Amino acid sequence: MTTKRDNTATLDMTPWQGRTDPEPDSERWHQRIRPIEAGAAPGTVLVGFASDAGVARNQGRTGAAAGPAAIRRALAPLAWHRQGPAFDAGDVSCEGDALEAAQEALAARLAPLLDGGHLPIVLGGGHEVAYASWSGLARHVAARESAPRIGIVNLDAHFDLRDPSQVRSSGTPFAQIAEQCRARGWPFRYACLGASRAANTRALFRRAEELDVLIREDRDFVPQRLDAIVRDLGRFAARCDHLYLTIDLDVLPAAEAPGVSAPAARGVSLALLEPLIEVIRDSGKLRLADLAELNPAYDIDNRTARAAARLVHLLTLNG
Repeated sequence: MTTKRDNTATLDMTPWQGRTDPEPDSERWHQRIRPIEAGAAPGTVLVGFASDAGVARNQGRTGAAAGPAAIRRALAPLAWHRQGPAFDAGDVSCEGDALEAAQEALAARLAPLLDGGHLPIVLGGGHEVAYASWSGLARHVAARESAPRIGIVNLDAHFDLRDPSQVRSSGTPFAQIAEQCRARGWPFRYACLGASRAANTRALFRRAEELDVLIREDRDFVPQRLDAIVRDLGRFAARCDHLYLTIDLDVLPAAEAPGVSAPAARGVSLALLEPLIEVIRDSGKLRLADLAELNPAYDIDNRTARAAARLVHLLTLNG
């Protein structure tokens, strides 16, 4: 069933289907998730961002607008291990090239969820979702703090620090956030883990260095170096009051995530990313997370959707 919630958000519960087991204590996500309602007890809230306008502007492979439904379908049959509730708040959709309007609509959707004590997880959509997600978090935090230290952890093959002065796209969100932080007098704290030297120009590396970005390249992710990266991330988190986690699925190797706009020739395996996600999840500072760039049109055997669903499952496991 699909219902219209407002001008930009629709709620479709039909992806939430799966097997029902007869044994006690054998529930799955599709049996527990509920539509969000006003005054709901704090829990995990899934919000879709059905947009690939930023990918189109970035000259990438479009199709990520179908990502939220694909992630829901992959998450629906996974085993339920949570204690707290989980809700679906529907999708914010981008009509045509109206990217900025869709980003504003998502920010406006996220802020009251954060005000209500929920942990929103946004299902993209292109990585233009990051600017919208951060804007919603900033709106929530600004009402309570004058100079918040918001740490952005981006698991991504790309810095997404391109100059937004000409075209705002899926390649510009963190440059836009840096501009907003300067305008507000807030510190810009950004970690990009899994960056590919082959996918980022020298100019982008210089911009990242100028912005004091914590960089760990994809080639750094080998088992013998993982503990050091985990410690670096822990130190980064310790210097922040709030954490925003954004995962571009193209950080994964193409064999694990073929269904993205820009598949990674090398990438970082899910097994090496999971310890980092656990550090963020268990920090007590995670306020918001999103997943970006799932493109079902290019997926193979739902591998990318299944990887995304596992990431949502991991992020919410202790809730």
